[in-house]
Amino acid sequence: MTKSAFGVSGSLSVRHLPGLRGVSRDDILSILQVAQAFREAIDTHAPVPKSLSGVSVVNLFFENSTRTRLSFEAAQKRLGASPMNFSAASSSTAKGESLRDTVRNIQALGADVFVVRHSCAGTPDFIASHTKAVVVNAGDGACEHPTQGLLDALTMQQRLGDLAEKRIAIIGDIRHSRVARSNLWALPTLGATVRLWGPATLLPRHPEAFGPSVTVAQSLEDALDGADAVMLLRIQHERQSSGLLPSLREYRHSFGLDKSRLTMAKPGALVLHPGPINRGIEVVSEVADNDQSVILEQVTNGVAVRMAVLHLLAGRL
Repeated sequence: MTKSAFGVSGSLSVRHLPGLRGVSRDDILSILQVAQAFREAIDTHAPVPKSLSGVSVVNLFFENSTRTRLSFEAAQKRLGASPMNFSAASSSTAKGESLRDTVRNIQALGADVFVVRHSCAGTPDFIASHTKAVVVNAGDGACEHPTQGLLDALTMQQRLGDLAEKRIAIIGDIRHSRVARSNLWALPTLGATVRLWGPATLLPRHPEAFGPSVTVAQSLEDALDGADAVMLLRIQHERQSSGLLPSLREYRHSFGLDKSRLTMAKPGALVLHPGPINRGIEVVSEVADNDQSVILEQVTNGVAVRMAVLHLLAGRL
């Protein structure tokens, strides 16, 4: 694998990645191209450029995480960084220090890149406005999760090719899902059409805001009909108020994906899930673990995508 296969650092038109809204098709395709090269290097144990050598990266996580945090750390180390990990529970924020002061103090220690995860929407934008460092959003409230949206697009692209005119069904708690929101900006930008389905209380209030390529289905059958890929979302109890869902049992009966329902989609349609999976609720194990499932591929692609984002945004700091 040649160095040129990984693209040119700093070639994106954006300095930060707070979300995928407004990110150009060219930028998204550049990230996916470089991510694919990194994925091939991961699979073949090929060397990769140490583009983060000497770059100070801080993982600023105010919210619990497993896959996202570990994959960002793996990406940073593969690129030659020695990341510093921030824990809100044991930091001065627990003593009342403001977010602005926390960020400015950490930058004074020499931080070049902040990877930010926070329960409040807009936090990455706020930090970007108060620091000279590069800011990458690792999930902010119910707003966006851009690297998850990118890894979902990469996973579908690997199996389906060009996503133009592909039909994607997104089913579940869409209103509270930052993953869904990033996908709803990215997939139409890549030419895909998206159909949404879930309980009426968990659908976005204004789906038309995402453009004409995003529509709300009339039924589960309508959502699945002709779908090239089906993305399932968990019920986000931590971000929603009570009374939005009658019961998990009723949800499973009306919206859960099993083997018979999967046949309503195109033969061989992909099954995606950002995790963590509630088995037996949004999807049964028979579907989550079958040959059409690319859930574990999403996890591996998460490292490659986060390598690409960090390489392109921060590789020449």
